[in-house]
This record gives sequence, structure tokens and C-alpha cells, in this order.
Amino acid sequence: MKAGIVGLPNVGKSTLFNALTSSKAAQSANYPFCTIEPNEGIVSVPDDRLERISRYIVPKKLVPAALTLVDIAGIVRGASEGQGLGNKFLSHIREVDAILQVVRCFEDPDVVHVAGKVDPISDIETIEIELMLADIQTLENALPKAERTAKSGDKEAKLRVDGIKKCLEQLAKDQPLRKLTLDEAEAKAINSFGLMTAKPVLYVANVDEGDLEGKGALVMKVREFADKVGAAVVPVCAKLESEIAELDPADRAEMLESSGLTEPALTVLARAAYRVLGLQSYFTAGEKEVRAWTIPVGATAPQAAGVIHTDFEKGFIRVEVYTLDDLETHKSEKEIRGAGKLRVEGKNYVMHDGDICHFLFN
Repeated sequence: MKAGIVGLPNVGKSTLFNALTSSKAAQSANYPFCTIEPNEGIVSVPDDRLERISRYIVPKKLVPAALTLVDIAGIVRGASEGQGLGNKFLSHIREVDAILQVVRCFEDPDVVHVAGKVDPISDIETIEIELMLADIQTLENALPKAERTAKSGDKEAKLRVDGIKKCLEQLAKDQPLRKLTLDEAEAKAINSFGLMTAKPVLYVANVDEGDLEGKGALVMKVREFADKVGAAVVPVCAKLESEIAELDPADRAEMLESSGLTEPALTVLARAAYRVLGLQSYFTAGEKEVRAWTIPVGATAPQAAGVIHTDFEKGFIRVEVYTLDDLETHKSEKEIRGAGKLRVEGKNYVMHDGDICHFLFN
């Protein structure tokens, strides 16, 4: 699963991406950072449950969950028509599963805003309009072929035509596709288009060091807008976070304390991005490692096992499950079993966030 970092030029997008993907905090959590491409990186998702589990099951290492971030080329007005790096921007954003839109919420005369003034709502609307225009273009280009194929009696093509028309009707009302509900078959038929306004969005308010909690007037405008569209907002000072990310743990803790932060805002952002992607974690715990595994919300036990290895899903028999509360109450797996708290679940079990599991497979 990938999240794309999107924004206008000079909003702090690349500063934020670099801080997230080069953070010593991520590396110290024993997740091996690696750059996949110049504009793509993997970042760990901080989770204090790993450390809590390791108090009772002491491992050689802790391995957090991770997500892939893509630093997408800055958008300008007219990107849907190829302005700036529009084509590159659009090709990258179609490939991600969620959008993290960085919105400038700070004044700085030394950093020129591409529109000449700092207006976060205008920035949001500029990108939304470009994405809607690009989606309209994609759908209008795809419709004639789908209609020709549908005339031959192809059922999937008929579903595709219905889905395309419903999407075009939604976009004609200046409404993004994430607000449109298609039935499962229609959604599947148009899934390959990578429609951008159908992707969930998280707004990242880039603030200055005087507004780390995001209570200033500019951020409040973003919060009000986000509430109306059912999105979340995370305030981040990209400049400060990039400085914190480069520090050793002791110096990092000191800087956080002096800034009035209990943890880097990047950790809050990573967790929020994880949720926006519709992901959750379950854990495996042993002497070798305590590891968080990433699964979609709603995944079944066999699907969760398949994340470890495809053979685990194919040969799934059952899963033994307990909770972190069980572990903190009874102190060991042996005592959990003795107290009758170790549950045995079958193929239809829907995983819960935070399950600690042992899979049995053929």
C-alpha cells in the first residue's frame, strides 16, 4: 500500500518527505530503511504496543509495520492539461492508494507562494479541481471503448459503462469521487483507471514553530474544510521535524521537550496515514522478534497468515489469538493459556487490530 505526498510548489512537501524517509527514529526502530526510487521510500509506523509486548516476551529485535511513501511532483494550475510536471504528477498519483496533501499554513516572506499569497483552502481547491479534471478526461476517453464492448454483450463492459457514467455525473456536480458509492461490481470494473478523486485524503498542515499544535487561523480553516468532507488533519512543522529527524535519540528527546512535544509529529502523521489507507496491525511474538504485520481492516485470519507467507494462507488450519491486555494481565503466554484466554479461531475469523497470533498451517 502506498501513500502519495502531494502539494503545490514551496509548501514544504519535499522537506516533509525527506524528514519521514531519512528519520533516524525510523531506523532505530529496527526497520531497515531503503530508498526504492529517488522519489519513493519506506517509513516505519511507530507503535508502542511492540515495546509493551517485549516486556513479557523478550525478543532479539522489534520490527514495526511500514508503509511506502511517494514524493509526487509538485502540481500547478493546469496540471491536468500537462502544465508544469502535470503528466508525471498524474501518473504517480494514479498508482498510490491514498493522498497526503501538504498545505502551507505559515507565513514567510523568504518562501514565495506560487499563487502570490498564503491561502490553504485555495491550495486545496486548486489540487482538487486538477484531479477532477484529470478524472473526467480519463473517464471520457474510456467510455467509447467500453460502450462498443458492451454492445457485444460483455457483462463486465456493461458494468464499466454504468460505473463511468455515474462517476461523470458526480464530477459534473464538482464533487470528488470519494463521495460517490458504487456497488462492488461497478467499482471493480473501473478500478484499473486509478481515479484520483476516489482516493482517501489526509490533509497535512505545514505550520511554523509558533503553532505546533495547529491552532492558528490558517490551520483552523483547513480543519473546518476537512470536517465538511470527512477528512482528518495533522499539523506538522516540516522544518522542525527535519531537524529532529537528524538528531541522535538523546538529543531528539531534549529537542522535543524544549519544543513542548511528547513525540515527533512525524510519528502522528505516519499513524494517521496508516489509518487513511485502511490498514491495521496484528503481531507475532517470540524470542527471535516481535513484529507488527500490516493487513487491511476486515482481513480474515487466512489472509493475515498470507502476509507472512503465501503458503500459510493456502495451508491455513487455525490461529491461536490473544490480546495485549491478556498479556499484561497474565504476564506470559503459558498463563494466558492456563486462564483460558487463548482463543482458537478458524478460517472465517475477522482479524482485530492488535491481535497477537500463532498460525497453524499444513
